[in-house]
Amino acid sequence: MTGDYACGRCIQALSHGIRAQGHPAWSRVLSKRRSNFSAIYNSSPRHNSRLLLKNAQSSIQRLSFSSTANVSHKARSFSQSTVSGQQAQPDESRVLLKRDNLFHPFSKSPSPAIRKRAAFIQQNAFCPHPSHQQTRLPANHDPESTQSQQTPTNPPAHAHFECPDCGVPLYCSEEHWVDDFERHLEVCETIRQINEDDHDLHSGRFFPEFTYPGPQDDNFVINMTNWDTFLYTREFEAINDDRSMRQVTRMLTYPLTIGSVLHELSPYSLRKDRLTVEGLKSISALRYTLHPPKTGEGVDIKGLRLKAPPVRIFVLGARAESSLPRDVWLQLTHMFPRAIFNIIFIGPESMANRDSEFPLPERTPGNPFGGIVEDRLGPSMKITTYVDYFHTMYKAQYFQPFDPYFDCFMLFHPGLGHPASSHEWEETLPQLLETKVPILCTGYTQWDMERDIKWVNEKCAGEFDMLLEPGENIFRSLRWDLNDLDPQDVSCGNWGLWGFRGKRYEALPTDS
Repeated sequence: MTGDYACGRCIQALSHGIRAQGHPAWSRVLSKRRSNFSAIYNSSPRHNSRLLLKNAQSSIQRLSFSSTANVSHKARSFSQSTVSGQQAQPDESRVLLKRDNLFHPFSKSPSPAIRKRAAFIQQNAFCPHPSHQQTRLPANHDPESTQSQQTPTNPPAHAHFECPDCGVPLYCSEEHWVDDFERHLEVCETIRQINEDDHDLHSGRFFPEFTYPGPQDDNFVINMTNWDTFLYTREFEAINDDRSMRQVTRMLTYPLTIGSVLHELSPYSLRKDRLTVEGLKSISALRYTLHPPKTGEGVDIKGLRLKAPPVRIFVLGARAESSLPRDVWLQLTHMFPRAIFNIIFIGPESMANRDSEFPLPERTPGNPFGGIVEDRLGPSMKITTYVDYFHTMYKAQYFQPFDPYFDCFMLFHPGLGHPASSHEWEETLPQLLETKVPILCTGYTQWDMERDIKWVNEKCAGEFDMLLEPGENIFRSLRWDLNDLDPQDVSCGNWGLWGFRGKRYEALPTDS
């Protein structure tokens, strides 16, 4: 009996020789029960949903650990139950934490993954007290700017003291925590919420909020005013808890950020001063493809009709979003039931957290960039992943030609203006503007988004049109994330949203 289909008691009983000493008839009964249980276990939809929920939990952990543009943390998934020798080792998922027992200091957490994260913070984060010397050149709205500009008395020190209210290592000593307590109160409650949300993912409870609905009848209209109206009209299971709402929006924010702009019922419009005139032109072209008229097609040969090519969504600089459960990305096909999607992840970190898919395919004449193609996700979705830079593939004319009716670029937290990653976009940005197709970008915070816009203005001033005015993303993640290198830096997935496109010079008729 394998460890996958047996509980710990059964394995311990078998290890003591009960099978060898038992009656042959009892062995046959035991074998029959095992085969019946295995068949039911493999075919049970509840088992499949549990596998989906486990993948969703791991994905949220990966997203929360990659919350900065210049740092990409490796994924920390749940420990799986293993059988070494003849005994089954208890795994982390057996540790059940109740809703009233989710707060624990990181260093004393019942979860090994969180304790490991606490050790990482203590080794890399520095105390933000003003008496310490600066560890980097601060910028506006940077927590480092609070450090004393005069000659400080103390050298930088690592954060070893955990705040008793939020449970995260923040200061080097209790004295500095008390002295800087007033400024820490600005983020203390938010960090405590992050602490409880992380322990909730490791609590071992059943997550009904990670069960996603399938296709929707055409007679029901989606309301995209906010998260509540969307989940209700899409017939998600009722979510009455704020924490569950934060967990589910942490993953759904990626497909819905794209869908909320491209959908014909988008909450962004000219009337609300977010969508510009040029943006309406570009988005209308894509909506024409995404919302085709009904053609009277059927399931038989007589009902066959021609369909438009798939809409290509290029996700550049992909990181953790490329490892999301595919049921999350399939929500796009349910929002646009008559459209076909081809989502293309491009970037050197696009295979992060996907170790099970290694080694990568060989680069052949038919697949020169070693793309990983997932074409069995359904009739309306295909996902392709390339571990390479976009400007390299653009020079090879691998994706040309680009069509404003079928193509769109999406940049999740690209860090265009970040000092550590801006050099990687200098060659890519002019090529994106040459395509003349919409480019959507998100940011962790308002300051992060404004820094990216400023960098684009400096590099390509006068060469692009603003499609979507910068502002808060209606479908941003409701869950806050922690920067492990600077715990005082609290951010939110896809908080800001804006869009631009290369300037088009169209010929106009004249009287002469």
